[in-house]
Amino acid sequence: MITIENMTKSFGAQVLFENIGVKLNHRERVGLVGRNGHGKTTLFRIIAGEESADSGNILIPKNYRLGYIRQQLDFKEDTVLAEGIRGLLPHEKDHHWKVEKILAGLGFSNEDFKRSPLEFSGGFQVRLNLAKILVSEPDLLLLDEPTNYLDITSIRWIERFLNNWPHELMLITHDRSFMDKVVTHTIAIHRKKIRKIEGNTEKLYAQIAMEEEVYEKTRLNDERKRKEVELFISRFRAKARLANMVQSRIKTLGKMEKQDKLENMKALDFSFRSKPFQGKTTLTVENLNFSYEADKPLIKDFSVSIGAKDRVCVIGKNGKGKTTLIKLLGGMLEPHSGKMTYNPNIVKGFYEQTNVKSLVDSRTVEEEILSSSDIDRQSARNICGAMMFEGDDALKKIEVLSGGEKSRVMLGKLLATPLNFLLLDEPTNHLDMDSCDAMLTAIDIFKGAVVMVTHNEMFLHALADRLIVFKNNGIEVFDGGYARFLEKGGWEDEDEFKVQSVKCKVDAVKLNKKDLRRQRSEIITERSKLLKPLEMKIAKAENDIERYEKQISVLHEDMQAAAQAKQGEKIKEIARAIHTCETGIEKCFEDLEVLTPAYDEQNATFEKRLEELGEE
Repeated sequence: MITIENMTKSFGAQVLFENIGVKLNHRERVGLVGRNGHGKTTLFRIIAGEESADSGNILIPKNYRLGYIRQQLDFKEDTVLAEGIRGLLPHEKDHHWKVEKILAGLGFSNEDFKRSPLEFSGGFQVRLNLAKILVSEPDLLLLDEPTNYLDITSIRWIERFLNNWPHELMLITHDRSFMDKVVTHTIAIHRKKIRKIEGNTEKLYAQIAMEEEVYEKTRLNDERKRKEVELFISRFRAKARLANMVQSRIKTLGKMEKQDKLENMKALDFSFRSKPFQGKTTLTVENLNFSYEADKPLIKDFSVSIGAKDRVCVIGKNGKGKTTLIKLLGGMLEPHSGKMTYNPNIVKGFYEQTNVKSLVDSRTVEEEILSSSDIDRQSARNICGAMMFEGDDALKKIEVLSGGEKSRVMLGKLLATPLNFLLLDEPTNHLDMDSCDAMLTAIDIFKGAVVMVTHNEMFLHALADRLIVFKNNGIEVFDGGYARFLEKGGWEDEDEFKVQSVKCKVDAVKLNKKDLRRQRSEIITERSKLLKPLEMKIAKAENDIERYEKQISVLHEDMQAAAQAKQGEKIKEIARAIHTCETGIEKCFEDLEVLTPAYDEQNATFEKRLEELGEE
C-alpha cells in the first residue's frame, strides 16, 4: 500500500499537480490517465524515487518492492534467457521456466532465448526489460505505455497476465480498451488535481463531466446572485428606509466566494479533408511478392481489392510484414513481382511510424505544414490549431518537440491535402487517450478508403469491416469485422488461455439456460426496484430547478415593477420569494451531487453482475 500526501510538482512556471493526495490499496490495479504533458510519467518517476516532488510525502511500507521499467537499456548477459534470469529473486535463480514462460508470452521464440539481446530491435529490447521486471514479481508494478512495442498477440497475453497479477499495479497507456480490461480503479490527473474512482475510464470521465457541469451551473447561478445583489445595492443605496437591507446585502456580497470559470482544456480536434471519388475500387493488388532476403519471402502471392469506402485493418505479430505491406500499398516500396492498379483519381495520404524522421529540425511547425501542400498561411495556422499548436506554439522548431508532438505535426501534414485514400501505420502511438478518441472519430467520418495497421483492439472493433491477417507464417484476407474474426478462431496459441478463462467462469456455478434467464430476471427486477426511486428523485430535482428558475424570472420582473412603483412592502415580499427559490435551487443541486453518483455506482454494480452471468 502506498499513500501520497499533499504533493506538488512543477517545472518552471508550469504546475503539473498541486497538493494532491491518493492511496493505492492492497491488490488494486490502477490506470493513470491524463493528457500528454500533465504529469503522469513524472508521478511514476517520483513514486520510483527517480525524481523529487516540490513538496509533500510518499508513504511506502518497509521492504515494499517497486518494479518500474526504465527507458535506458542495460544488458550484461550474452543471451536473452540469461538476461531474463537476472530479474529473478535470489531464491528463484533456478526457476528458468518462469522466465521462459514470460519471454514466450512477449513474442520471443525458443531460438531467440539463445541469441544476444543486442541483436534485437529496440522494441524487443524494451520487451526484455519488461520481462525482467515481471519475473521479479514486485509489490508494485509501474508500467508506462507497455503496449507501445507489443504486437496484438503479446498485448492480449499481457492483458491476461496482468488480470492475474497478485499485487498492486499502476498503468499508463493510450490504449483505452487495454486499460479498461485490466484495471480495478482509475486515477486521473485533471486540472492539476487528482481523482480516483472504482471502475474504468468511461465511468471516470462521465463522473468528471457531470461534476464540471454541476460546477458550471453552480458558478453561473452564484454569478447571477452576485449581480442581483450588486444591482440591489447600487439601486437602493441612497434609500434611507432600505438602509438595513442594503447593509445586509453588502455583508452577503462580502461572504460570497467568486468561483473561477473552468479553463478550456485543449484537445485534438480534426477531420481529414475528403476528395470526391466516384469509382468503386481504389486499389487492386494481384499476386504481390516481396522479400528482403531471397530465401525468405515476407509477402507471397498476396491479392486484395480495396473498395472506395473500405475500412481495412492490417493485424498480426511484429516482424511478419505489416509495415512492409502498407509501404508497398502506399508506393514507398516496389514489389518484386505482382501487380498493383490504382484508380487514376486516387489521392493517397500516408502515415508511417518512422515518418517523423522526414521532418526538418530547423523548420517551425507552421513551415512543415506549409511545405506539405499548396495552402495559404491562414489555412496552415488553422491546421496547427487543430493539432494543438495554437498561437506562438505554431512557431516552435521541430527540433524542440517531443515524440508525441512530432506525431501531431505528421498528422497535420496529412490534413493539408484533400484525400480519398488513407494508409496509416500505428497512428495512435504517442497520442494520449483523448487524442486517440479524436483520431478514431476522424477515421470513422472520413469519406474515402482506409487501410490501417493497428494493435489497438478498440479501433479494430469500432472501425474494421475487413482484415488483412498475418498469421501462421502466411497472409490472408478476412471478410468481416474483428469480433467475427475472434469468434471464427482468432489467434493461434490462445486455446489454453480460452479454456482457463471459461473454466474460471463456469467452475463457480454451472448454470443451464433456464437458470441463467431466472438469475438475469432477478437481477433486473432488483435493479429496477433499487434504481427507480433514485431515478424519480433525480427527475424531481431537475424539474424543481427548472420550475424555480421560471419563478425567479417572473419575480425579477415583479421586482422591477414594484421598485418603479416604490412599493416597499411588495419589494420585501418579492425578495423573500426570490430567496426561497434560490435556496430551493441550491438544495436541488446538493441533492443531485449525492443522487447522481449513487445511481451510477449502483447501476454499474448491476451491469457487472449481469456481465458475469454472460449472454443468455
